[in-house]
Amino acid sequence: MAKWTIDPSHSEVQFKVKHLMISTVTGTFGTYEGTIETTNDNDFEGAKASFTADIDSISTGQEQRDGHLKSADFFDAAGYPKLSFVSTSFTKTGDDTYTVKGDLTIKGVTKPVTLSAEFGGLMVDFYGQTKAGFDLQGKINRQDFGLAWSAVTEAGGIVVSDEVKLVLNIQVVKN
Repeated sequence: MAKWTIDPSHSEVQFKVKHLMISTVTGTFGTYEGTIETTNDNDFEGAKASFTADIDSISTGQEQRDGHLKSADFFDAAGYPKLSFVSTSFTKTGDDTYTVKGDLTIKGVTKPVTLSAEFGGLMVDFYGQTKAGFDLQGKINRQDFGLAWSAVTEAGGIVVSDEVKLVLNIQVVKN
């Protein structure tokens, strides 16, 4: 059995959402942590993954928008300071692909989500630490989690899409 910890200096946690249905805004979480526990050392089949992100660390590169996302209209950072994910399955689907299913909790609402994962491989770094890399992607409907703020332009266009893409580039270190 092995425990792996996310290396935040070599990882990214992003979300992407359509704005006005014509362009994509990317947001990041700057503060997060997570672990993966494997039963067969360097084999991730059947692993258990857990992850949390600090809502107050959201950044889209625009301070006013970030403040709105942290408000009760969206994530409500004051009332719900973290989002979390706990895997329910970690299934190998190909030579370097996995399906990771789990429970995502945002604003006190927990829903099942499915992420596709591409395994980047294993490597020993300059310090003798074994590391593994994963690129994960998935989609959620923000309305399902109570991120319900919505607006329509004068011309009838939707300001923010309900579909949110999740994009995680994760490097983990074997403890």
